[in-house]
Amino acid sequence: MYDKKAVGERVRTRRKALDISQEQFAERIGRVPKFCADIERGQTGMSIETMLSICSLLKLSPDQLLFGSSKQPTNSNETELINDALNQCTEKQRKDAFALLKLFLAAIR
Repeated sequence: MYDKKAVGERVRTRRKALDISQEQFAERIGRVPKFCADIERGQTGMSIETMLSICSLLKLSPDQLLFGSSKQPTNSNETELINDALNQCTEKQRKDAFALLKLFLAAIR
């Protein structure tokens, strides 16, 4: 069953995790900020077009957006954010990031 409040909470949580303001979010999906705020509060539904725009921007599948992803481990959000950031890097940047991560992990152990 479609739970507008739960969907809205997932949208808000993911938007904030990606450090996107409501205004930026609205602009990027081609909607007005009030409509986006209403979605996040669970006060309104959305068209399939809007849902797909949101999924694309937030890098979520429609299934994740609509029903959540209870099968994923609790650290999946951080892992997804790291993967998203690395996917936007060049090959050299990814190698450098990996080298830095290895140094960081060695330093905190």
